[in-house]
Amino acid sequence: METIRRIYLDNASTTQIDKRVVDAMMPYLSDYFGNASSLHSFGTQAKESLIGFRSAIARLINAQDDEIVFTSGGTEANNLALKGIAFANRNKGNHIIVSAIEHDCILNTCKWLETRGLFITYLPVDKGGLVDLEKLQRFINPKTILVSVMHANNEIGTVQPIEEIGKLCKDRDVYFHTDACQSFGKIPIDVIAQNISLMSLNAHKIYGPKGVGCLYVKKDTTITPLLHGGGQEFGLRSTTENIAGIAGFAKAAELCINEMETESNRLSNLRDKIIIELQKRYEGVYINGSMTHRLPNNLNFAISGLEGETIRILLMLDEKGIAVSTGSACSNNDTTKSASHVLQAIGSDQFQARGAIRVGLGRFTNEADIDYFIDTLTKTIQKLKPIFS
Repeated sequence: METIRRIYLDNASTTQIDKRVVDAMMPYLSDYFGNASSLHSFGTQAKESLIGFRSAIARLINAQDDEIVFTSGGTEANNLALKGIAFANRNKGNHIIVSAIEHDCILNTCKWLETRGLFITYLPVDKGGLVDLEKLQRFINPKTILVSVMHANNEIGTVQPIEEIGKLCKDRDVYFHTDACQSFGKIPIDVIAQNISLMSLNAHKIYGPKGVGCLYVKKDTTITPLLHGGGQEFGLRSTTENIAGIAGFAKAAELCINEMETESNRLSNLRDKIIIELQKRYEGVYINGSMTHRLPNNLNFAISGLEGETIRILLMLDEKGIAVSTGSACSNNDTTKSASHVLQAIGSDQFQARGAIRVGLGRFTNEADIDYFIDTLTKTIQKLKPIFS
């Protein structure tokens, strides 16, 4: 029986947990299991650990310890940022600006906020996926309370000029939130230098556990909590803290930051190798997203004439042990199976917006994996009857 090699190239949707992260978590799953709100020694021990982990993450983004609010992940952090600012600042205004290529949890939150009387402006992007700063400047008005633009897109990997966006918002006295779940640990982030008011992070995109993340909330930001209860997390997120998960989050973040430069160079070289090989083999290959402002581990591509075969290609690759995706994993829960809103926003038609393949490289990807992927993709395409116009 043939042994199928297993190659995971979907690190934008989630990552394999690093063994070093598991080791860091284990004591908090067994020995140090106390509730951080309890007054006895078990609780104070957990509390001291929590303080240390909070400080560790804060240092990595140049934040203060009490500006880190732990959450269950990026979706909750994004919801807390948008709803929390909207509810707390109704006396100031009711207008929010978000980019047209935000993650579904931002866009669906905005749809819900519109039912609550908020006005949402969807900021367009160019063909590379970059927001239009001039239009942003024009869209901000006296009723604008928040601008939310993701640092790097989860589908096409485009990295936004968040420092410039943040300064523009700061000059207009508008809060600036960025969803940095895809970028954290891959490219530098400094909340002070980049003028960030709120920022969402999570652990499972950086080789940490699922179900844990945080929201950076700059001091003196007026925000309303979503969860009410015992007043944990400075009153902004009541629930017993997931100490083991937070331990894993802190360790995963530390490893990513320490290894960032070397790993970014390695992954961008692997990504570029795929691009070169694709361009050699297929005249009609095209890359979605900016190549000059892009995450090092992201590749989103399609082959002209084969867009309608993308799902078959994905499934045939899976049969050979290779995991890639057609876009955001969360979008696969959309029962309407609509085309990618991100690809449509950068100018793709409905057909093209259903026909891209996303490759997400990661810490455990090596050159042999890339060679196997390229060869298997070539053989897969040879088996298909192309749909050329």
